[in-house]
Amino acid sequence: MSMTIDRIGSIDPIPPGKKPADTERVNKPRGGDSISISSQAKESAELLRAQQLVAAAADVRAERVSELKEKINDPSYINDRVVNATADRLMETLFG
Repeated sequence: MSMTIDRIGSIDPIPPGKKPADTERVNKPRGGDSISISSQAKESAELLRAQQLVAAAADVRAERVSELKEKINDPSYINDRVVNATADRLMETLFG
């Protein structure tokens, strides 16, 4: 069994002999194209790059982490000197 589909209308939406209306030409500025990137996009790109670097970095400090865990669990390690030094480092990191 075969089926034939007849054409309903013209395939070309513009009838022959008619041209579309003239369109306005776009004047390109001299000097070439340019783009600008927002500061938010730049910050996002920097953050993404930093995240990729951190994810790609090898974990080579596992020994140091276990050493610090042992020190923290030792009651004689945490004293006023250690607490003050840690607070000073945090303040420098946060407030420069």
